[in-house]
Amino acid sequence: MGLERLLCGSLRCYSRLFRLGNIQNAPLSAHTAPSTTRTVNRVTWGPAGRSSVHTGRPGAAHSRVPALLCSSARRSFCSPAQPSRDVTLFVHDRTRFFRLLTVFCGGQFLFWTYLAHFAYTGLKDTGGGRSKASSSSSSSSSSSTTGLAGLWSFEMNLGSSRWRYGFTLGCLSIGAGIVGLGVLFCRRSVSRVVLHQGGRMVTVCTQSPLGPERGRRITVPLSQVACHAHRQESPSFVPLKVKGHKLYYLLDKEGTLNNARLFDITVGAYRPL
Repeated sequence: MGLERLLCGSLRCYSRLFRLGNIQNAPLSAHTAPSTTRTVNRVTWGPAGRSSVHTGRPGAAHSRVPALLCSSARRSFCSPAQPSRDVTLFVHDRTRFFRLLTVFCGGQFLFWTYLAHFAYTGLKDTGGGRSKASSSSSSSSSSSTTGLAGLWSFEMNLGSSRWRYGFTLGCLSIGAGIVGLGVLFCRRSVSRVVLHQGGRMVTVCTQSPLGPERGRRITVPLSQVACHAHRQESPSFVPLKVKGHKLYYLLDKEGTLNNARLFDITVGAYRPL
């Protein structure tokens, strides 16, 4: 019993001296090495009077979790969108509509061309080829008026060269304008947007009345493609700008957007071009 009391007293004195040493050295260690952690010593008593000293760091296991979370969040924020394979972001096949548009534009072009031919060949100048004696009376009968009152009532000869050439050029211009607008709308409507493997190249495919595979294909780097309006702000079409092309390419909102998040951070993002 006396030996056990002697050992207990010596261990208590040793633990007090050790704690006092840690308290005295704590400001110095915190001043010299802020990143070091405090060591905790525990004395446990076992059966038969045995004792053991355990040392450890209280935040060693928990300090690794925030570091791992921060590193993973940093990697996910800084890493670009680099798919491992080709991803089709947008699909919208309107082959039937553009076939009907082609038929309509063709019909309009034939109609206005026939009207221009009629204006050039059918309108005759009826003011000349008459005798000088009856020139005054015949000019009044051959010329027509507009039939409007006031300043808009004036005489006109529809068979003169000025009116004939004007009608012909006007009809041809209207027919060519309708065909031009149809072709422009077809070549600017997007049928498919593909983001290639690695996320650096983008292919934009346009519509065609001959089928989705017969349209125009434009492959450019991702840095040369930008959307100047967000897809949720545009009412019907999303304008897509490609560097080196004057007009916008149109993405119909009725199309299928396969991966909205990837589209927003790649093709749908705004970039100064």
